[in-house]
Amino acid sequence: MEDKKPNVFTRIRNYFVDSKNELKKVVWPTQKTVFKNSGIVLMMIFIMGVFVALLDAGLMKLLGMVMSISTTK
Repeated sequence: MEDKKPNVFTRIRNYFVDSKNELKKVVWPTQKTVFKNSGIVLMMIFIMGVFVALLDAGLMKLLGMVMSISTTK
């Protein structure tokens, strides 16, 4: 005999029931943990921003030196 697939509405219902059951298993972080991790992320964004700005300034100076050398003959 041929196995019948569940119809689309049953599959959608099962999806939401399974999703609800999985969400019950999630261990949510505490507010303290969220703030701590957010602070770390913001600090790393700042540090990387400063690093990229310094790298950009250094490379622009280097490019300026190379361009000035190539134009003076």
